Amino acid sequence: MQLYNTLSAEERAIMIDDAGKQRLTLSFYAYAQISNPTQFRNELFLAWNSLEVLGRIYVAPEGINAQLSLPADNFYAFKDTIEVYDFMKGIRLNIAVEQDDHSFLKLTVKVRDKIVADGLVDETFDVTNIGIHLKAKEFNDLLEDPNTIVVDMRNHYESEIGHFTKAIKPDVDTFRESLPIIEEQLSEHKQDKKLLMYCTGGIRCEKASAYFKHKGFENVYQLEGGIIEYTRQVKAEGLESKFIGKNFVFDHRLGERITNDIVSQCHQCGEACDVHTNCVNEGCHLLFIQCDSCKEKMEGCCSAECVRVIHLPEEEQKAIRRGIKNGNKIFKKGKSDVLTFKNNEETHGIFVAEKPSRSVGTTIKKEVKVKKQYIGKGTHFFPKPSIGQFLIEENEIKIGDTILIKGTTTGEQKLVISEMLVNDLAQENAIAGDTCTFKLPFRIRLSDKLYKILD
Repeated sequence: MQLYNTLSAEERAIMIDDAGKQRLTLSFYAYAQISNPTQFRNELFLAWNSLEVLGRIYVAPEGINAQLSLPADNFYAFKDTIEVYDFMKGIRLNIAVEQDDHSFLKLTVKVRDKIVADGLVDETFDVTNIGIHLKAKEFNDLLEDPNTIVVDMRNHYESEIGHFTKAIKPDVDTFRESLPIIEEQLSEHKQDKKLLMYCTGGIRCEKASAYFKHKGFENVYQLEGGIIEYTRQVKAEGLESKFIGKNFVFDHRLGERITNDIVSQCHQCGEACDVHTNCVNEGCHLLFIQCDSCKEKMEGCCSAECVRVIHLPEEEQKAIRRGIKNGNKIFKKGKSDVLTFKNNEETHGIFVAEKPSRSVGTTIKKEVKVKKQYIGKGTHFFPKPSIGQFLIEENEIKIGDTILIKGTTTGEQKLVISEMLVNDLAQENAIAGDTCTFKLPFRIRLSDKLYKILD
């Protein structure tokens, strides 16, 4: 009986591509009393593994917190597996704003003490005594009330790239840090103000609303379904989005675009940017914001030292990181001393590190930046004929154009279009709204972007 993931991320990615199935990324949570979390965990793994569910799921005596993806064809079968349990019947499933077949590449179901670590030891605290849930329009209306205080219940690296207007954004690394800080700072307004909270999918606000009611706050509200559900309702009802920027997510995408506003800066040079990345040095993996220019200069690294390390032989890299635990460093997401702009008021631009070489003094050379124009995104890959399908979202392409296909797994691939099908017919050019396909000597993913190289 298989109760644990047995495939590597690379093997799983190939299987996903070969299957050619559209996958859904979604999340959900539920607070409930679970008497035997380990048994519950094993039941979920057995049910979901057979449905090709992949994701990160935590179960605890207080409930379940899940972020996952699954083939769209298995959606209703998946719903049946969770509605076997009374506390999950009719549960809201937050469908991701942006879909990506590779959002998760393994199924991990872990038993924890709590589904949201709060640091609380208080037997009188009732996590089910929650605040008032608000839908998107109600939330927008309450934002305009002068007696409202709106608080972002997420961590600093999440709110940095996107947040609601007028929100208080605590500079904290963890949820447990935020509770006493907010309580202390707002202690004078327990009766006279409306406390309005939001988070990614609702799970942290659910616990926070119960906590603040427990501490004597009388008017406690939370955004139902968090930013994910808010965005869905805003689009469906034609409302103004009071949330600006990107919503940070905890899978390899690291963010979903909500509005076109760029509200953060590159941690290395200060340019407007909201793209999170992990340092490519296997012994570091620091999470930080990095623009395309700095990514080229620093080869995806957070520091000159990490650039030096990635060019060492693999055995030397392993020796350097052997026995080193970077958990706390990684946990301080975006707060490392090595981030030149993020941590220094005066910065003189990004430095270029020396690369280990047989000739002394050799330095990393900056590559000439390619001028490109965004065209669209990958929508499907047909493995046997090796054909990639793309949706043209803006601008146009034609026979003879040099294109760039770019993605996390794909890398950067250039080629010249010699022939293509547009809306299933052979055509010379494709414009916004068209679906085009052409043969490719490599796989594409749904996260891949299509660009036209400009002269």
